[in-house]
Amino acid sequence: MAEPKVLLDGLGIPESPRWHEDRLWFCNWIAREVVAVDMDGKAEVMAVREPDSHPMGYSIDWLPDGRLLVTGDKLRRQEADGELVVHADQHANEIVVDAHGNIYLNGADFDFAAGAPPEPGYIKLLTPDGRLREVAGDIAFPNGMVITPDNATLIISESFAGSLTAFDIDTDGGLSNRRVFAEGLGPDGICLDAEGAVWVSTGGNSVVRVAAGGEILQRVELAENRAPFALMLGGPDRSTLFILTAEWRQSDSVTDNLTRINTGPRTGEILALPVTVPGAGRP
Repeated sequence: MAEPKVLLDGLGIPESPRWHEDRLWFCNWIAREVVAVDMDGKAEVMAVREPDSHPMGYSIDWLPDGRLLVTGDKLRRQEADGELVVHADQHANEIVVDAHGNIYLNGADFDFAAGAPPEPGYIKLLTPDGRLREVAGDIAFPNGMVITPDNATLIISESFAGSLTAFDIDTDGGLSNRRVFAEGLGPDGICLDAEGAVWVSTGGNSVVRVAAGGEILQRVELAENRAPFALMLGGPDRSTLFILTAEWRQSDSVTDNLTRINTGPRTGEILALPVTVPGAGRP
């Protein structure tokens, strides 16, 4: 397998990558920006969050009409003039929008960055008519989510459980038939390919392509102390694996790592790696 190449560097923590309108969009945590970058590494800031907002813990997707959604203390929507307005009064971490315009939001109600003890997380559903309800609970630190191309299955990272968990998507958007997709991982942001495998981090400095049931199909090792925070399959034919990474020292505490990232050099990078199986599903 080829070695990953640096597409863009000098970032805080790059997160929530999405392939959209022929560019990779992502959240540049710390700088409070939503950025789009093309395959030549040319970047453009597409949205800026309010200066007093928390510098981490937000992600993006789009409504069916093309308007950008940004999570955080509330779910916000970007209007034609660029202004971010409140779309729903619900704080959230990750987001994915299905083919029907159903918005899935996840989160957990404790201050991870401050080292607070963990509490069970959730997935909530916001339907196009504005109704909000919880559709899954007891999620061990919910992170990245993907939806299969047939709109039948949602897979979520349970970071503190070290597993990927799958649900059936019911006709009303609810989630049922909870089951383990794969275990023994360190999942954060994930992406799905056309063979139904998921690219996911291991919790160290590597990422793997894992099949349902847990078989590891491929592995990519990163440099020491490089943590992969999120992954996306994009590019013109969705056959480029984008690995969003930043320095993370395994010997340091979470709070020490986050303090260094917030106050020190910007070590975030986006790596690009060609793969043979293209991306599929949402996001």
